Amino acid sequence: MSVFEAFGERRPSTDRVPHETQALEPFLHFRPAGIYNPLTGRSLAAGQPGFRELGGLRDGTLAYAALSARLARQLRREGWLVEAGGGDLARRFRLRYVSLEANTACNQSCYFCPVSTDPRAGHTMSPEFYEGIVGQLAAHRATIEAVSMVHYNEPTADRWFVERIEVLHRHGLPAAVLTNGTGLTPRRVDAIVELGGLAFLSVNLSSLDRERYRQERGGDHLELVLRNLDYMKGLAIAPRMEIVVLGLGDRRHRQDFHSIAERFAGSAFETKYYETMDRAGNVATGHRPEKRHRNLCGCAQTGSRPVEWVHVTPHGKCVLCCQDYFDRYVVGDLHEERLDDILGGSRMALLRRWVYGLEEAPDDFICRDCIYALSR
Repeated sequence: MSVFEAFGERRPSTDRVPHETQALEPFLHFRPAGIYNPLTGRSLAAGQPGFRELGGLRDGTLAYAALSARLARQLRREGWLVEAGGGDLARRFRLRYVSLEANTACNQSCYFCPVSTDPRAGHTMSPEFYEGIVGQLAAHRATIEAVSMVHYNEPTADRWFVERIEVLHRHGLPAAVLTNGTGLTPRRVDAIVELGGLAFLSVNLSSLDRERYRQERGGDHLELVLRNLDYMKGLAIAPRMEIVVLGLGDRRHRQDFHSIAERFAGSAFETKYYETMDRAGNVATGHRPEKRHRNLCGCAQTGSRPVEWVHVTPHGKCVLCCQDYFDRYVVGDLHEERLDDILGGSRMALLRRWVYGLEEAPDDFICRDCIYALSR
């Protein structure tokens, strides 16, 4: 039984919807420094007109009637306020990022990834099916900032890796590659540059120590990766090129970061320091919430996963987010449904209501154990 069958496709709760003709946009992200609206891409910094009032409306310390007519019009025009009772607001989305995984293969088994403990069966998306999905994504090219070719795979392990980049280019979509660097050979790099490059390139490199690299990643690939990086480091393969040094935040991690940053200083790569996280409980190490989230009120992982993202598996399933490694929250199948129907459908709407606390989520809902969940 799926989570949708178990809990039903219930109508959104109206407990928090005011009876006035205007209501607070339910998908706002409230932070001390500002408010973000994933449906418009707008941000409102603390101190700007409307910031205090929106906070008051949210907390119930300010009535809508107390807003000046001018400010009310501005907040409505900019999308901070919406029409009360205007249908199921949870069916709305604004596609900004895409995770389109074309194959399940990964040639490493990193300790910070569930692939190391629960490897997936091999499967590769056909070029024809891939092209059909990209064609549907192209309808949203005006708002899409990146199409990431990774979920939990190694995108360069795909024999059609370069051809898939060409498909994205042909449809006017920005390709983003997050990789361990093993398959970014000089020949492939030259082909990518000839196509026009990437929108974003991130290479995960955790150590310059060969033995530790092998132990932590399950593959003796360091020398190969360094050769590939040395070839790329002076090329404009993407306007943003990063080397991500992922670790446990300890002394060894800091030493690894400094040695890698020094090795690639002055190159096209910017070296970034990140600490591991437990993937909402899917791995045994890394950052996790101090306690389970009870009162959910949003997602802040690179925007909003349920509002601004779509995650497509190699089998054509659309899932909730990048933490959903075991595909517990499948919202649609692109073999059977259109992309827009899935993103605007009842299953995705139910998950948005759960994520944003418009309806009480199940106790074992994935966001309750995720460091990126917003809660009150």
